[in-house]
Amino acid sequence: MDISVIVPVYNEVENVRPCYTELTEVLEGLGVRYEIIFVDDGSGDGSSECLEQLAAVDQRVKLVQFRRNFGQTAAMSAGMDMAQGEAIVTIDGDLQNDPADIPLMLDKLHEGYDLVYGWRKDRQDAFWNRRLPSQVANWLIAKVTAFPVRDLGCTLKVLRREIAADLSLYGEMHRFIPILAHWEGARCVEVVTRHRPRRFGQTKYGIWRTFRVILDLITVKYMIRYAVSPMKLFGGLGLVACTAGLASGLGAIAMKVFGGVDMTGNPLLLATVFACTVGLQFFVLGLLGEVTARIYHECQGKKPYRVRRTMNVQQTFRGNQRAA
Repeated sequence: MDISVIVPVYNEVENVRPCYTELTEVLEGLGVRYEIIFVDDGSGDGSSECLEQLAAVDQRVKLVQFRRNFGQTAAMSAGMDMAQGEAIVTIDGDLQNDPADIPLMLDKLHEGYDLVYGWRKDRQDAFWNRRLPSQVANWLIAKVTAFPVRDLGCTLKVLRREIAADLSLYGEMHRFIPILAHWEGARCVEVVTRHRPRRFGQTKYGIWRTFRVILDLITVKYMIRYAVSPMKLFGGLGLVACTAGLASGLGAIAMKVFGGVDMTGNPLLLATVFACTVGLQFFVLGLLGEVTARIYHECQGKKPYRVRRTMNVQQTFRGNQRAA
């Protein structure tokens, strides 16, 4: 197998067939052996039925149906686990990524790069709740990781199979794939890709994801590949506690400077120290939880997803499933 295309799908019933059509047109034009792996992440809008119909008439379409929604990282992980191609392509199923960019990215792979990731230079999304938060997150990630990235959220990527085999994806690490691969020694390059307005369905992303990126970034920075859910809980509590401590500290300073209030025995000072201490403890607990969860997953060989059914798939998954 030359190319495996992984397409995570979650409630994209109107986009599934057009996505399949565009992908097959591009891949047929390359004259290569390929497979398209659709990972149904617990859709409830009819996407599953549409994908089953496609898999029934085209053996090159591989289908994995999750028991419930496990998230995009789990979908990526499942697709990479079963991919047979020497080159692996990841692309969104909402038709905003243009499959016509795949040949250009494959050319970069042939030049000797191990991973090629897209930059949606002319992004066709709303500014305030999509583009601006994304720009802030990408700037922060580039500063913290010292990795030159301008669009880490672009799903369109091409990587070698051996690079994908070295990636352990848990939590929500799919957005950090280029950084994780780079730290594993992969040669990575960014290319400009086209981006199209969403025609059907609704986006599954929002401004709240920017705040979750910050917590993921802490994990990636200090633990590289150790990433699952504990940091989301304890990191969030830590942020709340530290923010409360900062607010009470500023309040105490304001009372002293502008009101001339004697700070001796002022409860705000005690509240500041207490809240910041608790916040730091939550962060430490979160990081310890990341290590513990990673060890658990590695020792048990557990996957961050559960499969209900597969079609046209030779790969064996952990857990009960029904194959067709």
